[in-house]
This record gives sequence, structure tokens and C-alpha cells, in this order.
Amino acid sequence: MQKKITMKLKISILTLILCLSACSISYKFNGAMIDYSKTKTISVADFPSVAESNPYTALPYEFSEALRDIYTRQTRLQVIKSGGDMNLEGEITSLQLAPMAISEDSYAAQTKVTITIRVRYSNKAVPEDDFEKTYSAFRQFSSSTTLNDALSTLVPEIIKEITEMIFNDTAGKW
Repeated sequence: MQKKITMKLKISILTLILCLSACSISYKFNGAMIDYSKTKTISVADFPSVAESNPYTALPYEFSEALRDIYTRQTRLQVIKSGGDMNLEGEITSLQLAPMAISEDSYAAQTKVTITIRVRYSNKAVPEDDFEKTYSAFRQFSSSTTLNDALSTLVPEIIKEITEMIFNDTAGKW
């Protein structure tokens, strides 16, 4: 009797192993919906700041590099400065600081940092996808934090959010 149970158990385990190894699912998702047979390059121009004031002078450089980086990491496109199959250009139109919550002593308890960027996108392979659009994102910080500390922490977060929105609208097709 025990020999019969042991044999059935061995057969069940073997069947399970065979089933699991034969039924594996492979799924890869890099976020991009690009026809690489038609599109090989993307040009990302420098995004200058045309904002009236910009207390974070590294913003144009950091934004432009972050935008190039997202295409390098998430696509097989070669990122070049100009003349790509896909093209991104634009400017940083504002970096605004706005008081949000006023404390008892009439000072801002919270300040909102908003970055706005205008983007022009063109795609030689799919010209109907071309657009001009404005992207904006914000974060808030406490008045107990210095402006330099807040900007050095929050601006990279805002840049990441905006570059992801641009990527999704151009390559992700979300």
C-alpha cells in the first residue's frame, strides 16, 4: 500500500515539474512602442530656460540630460543632438515659487515649486504623431527648509515626473 502511494506521489511530482517547465511565460516590457525598423535615432535638443526668474540655474542642463537619459535607458534608439528620426525640442518656460499655506505670523508655512516646459515633438516615420505641448509638475516644501535645500531635492523629482510624461506621450503611447 505504501509503495503504491509513494509511486503515485513520485508520478504526481514529476508531472507537476514537467507541467511547470513546459508552461513558462516570458514577458518583457520596456515601456516603448517604437517601430525600430523605421526609427533608429532620436534627437533631443538642449532645453534653454526662458523663465523670467530661475533660482535653480542647473535646471536647463539637468532637464536636457534627464530627457536624453530616459530614451537611452528605455529604448534602443541612438540619442543624438539634431536630425533624428524622432525630434524633441523646447524650452523651460517657468520655475515658479508660490506660497501655499500661511502661518499665524503671516509667513508661508508651505511653498509650492512648479516647473513648466514647452515641448515640440516630431516623428519622421509617423508625422501624424507630431505635437506641441506644455508639461508641468510641482512639489511643496516646508518653510523650515531652505530654498537651496528644497530645490536641490525637489527639482530632480519634478524633472523625473516631466520626462516620464514626455516619454509616455512620444514613445510609450500611453
